[in-house]
Amino acid sequence: MEIERLVAMANDIAAFFDSEPDKAVAVEGVRFHMSRFWEARMRRAIIAHVQAGGEGLTPTARSAAALLTAPP
Repeated sequence: MEIERLVAMANDIAAFFDSEPDKAVAVEGVRFHMSRFWEARMRRAIIAHVQAGGEGLTPTARSAAALLTAPP
């Protein structure tokens, strides 16, 4: 999957959770969604993207992806 598509997906998920007044809760919601519903290869790719600077990610999406742990 192309990183541009993963970035768009992460930003869409973050947009949903951004209505949450508590930003920590919003970030955790995005992180949980990614860890539960994204395939391991998708999570590895978004983690690598964040480590490379996270270009294109919204602040909520970037924070959530930074909290992911690399799957085996």
